[in-house]
Amino acid sequence: MADEKNRRIQVDLSGQTAIVTGASRGIGKAIAMRLAASGAKVACVARSADKLTETADAIAAAGGTAEVHPCDVTDSAAVTKLVEDLAEKWGGIDIVVNNAGITKDTLIPRMEDEMWDAVIATNLRSVFLFTRAASLVMMRKRSGRIINISSVSGLMGNPGQSNYSASKAGVIGLTRTVAQELAGRKVTVNAVCPGFIASEMTDALGPAILDEVKKRIPAKRLGEAEEVADAVLYLASNSAAYITGEVITIDGGLTP
Repeated sequence: MADEKNRRIQVDLSGQTAIVTGASRGIGKAIAMRLAASGAKVACVARSADKLTETADAIAAAGGTAEVHPCDVTDSAAVTKLVEDLAEKWGGIDIVVNNAGITKDTLIPRMEDEMWDAVIATNLRSVFLFTRAASLVMMRKRSGRIINISSVSGLMGNPGQSNYSASKAGVIGLTRTVAQELAGRKVTVNAVCPGFIASEMTDALGPAILDEVKKRIPAKRLGEAEEVADAVLYLASNSAAYITGEVITIDGGLTP
């Protein structure tokens, strides 16, 4: 990927394999492309194949290697089978990035059971399922990187997002606990907490709200998906072998 040569982080992931959930758009797509640009073979995972194919095609066009794997990330049997099949096919799994996430926002008095359950299932249960399945593979190999995408909402809360904030706070707790469990097997587990990142989700807020959001951010701008991908790339690298249980916030100074 020629345009990646000018990026400030250079990591060689040649021969390594990675799973990225929620790889169909936004941050997940940027992460999948960044890992592939660094030489990893990437399994792009999401519920629908259509957008995943666009990600895989973009990776292939830039000279990388990617596969499309539609999967219900909340389905225990489906996740276990996918991870086991990929581990057998590839001879192991080196990197897992748990990025799949949804929002169903409303104030708590109006939040329906389905809205709560759906967000917790996609944003938290999926992280548990992929982490559990991948940990078995990585422990046998005595190496691996698990990187969970949380959110500043999991650190500071956000009105109208009690389900989302709870799920992302849960990801942080899960990350810190599993990091302690797997450190002895040389498997690192870390979390990345993006703030307001330019995406379809932030575009939907409209110019007026975005202007107010930027005023709250000390950096006075939205982050870019590629900036989150760079942090993930570092955590996936050998340079981060002694970093585990950490929560890296990428928010332009929004959180204290």
